[in-house]
Amino acid sequence: MEEKILEVIDKNIRPYLNSHNGDIQFIGVKDGVVKIRLLGQCSNCALSKDTVKNVIETSLKLKIEQVKKVEVVDYISQDTLDLAKKILNKDLDD
Repeated sequence: MEEKILEVIDKNIRPYLNSHNGDIQFIGVKDGVVKIRLLGQCSNCALSKDTVKNVIETSLKLKIEQVKKVEVVDYISQDTLDLAKKILNKDLDD
């Protein structure tokens, strides 16, 4: 099923997201639940929930009947975590 998901992402979903300066990363699938990460402008967009439901989930469900749901996995880079820790530690020292 992963191969089919990647095909739908590449042919149907990614071009749409790229047109909005965004992208998508496939994380995995388990029990019909597809896990993705939104990248670029899509990761910060106020309408990202609508995009996930109306574009990504709908496209995958239409092409692959085993897909039940799409979930977005939030990602915070290690650099961002390190910076946050540094800021919090500085504030605690003051």
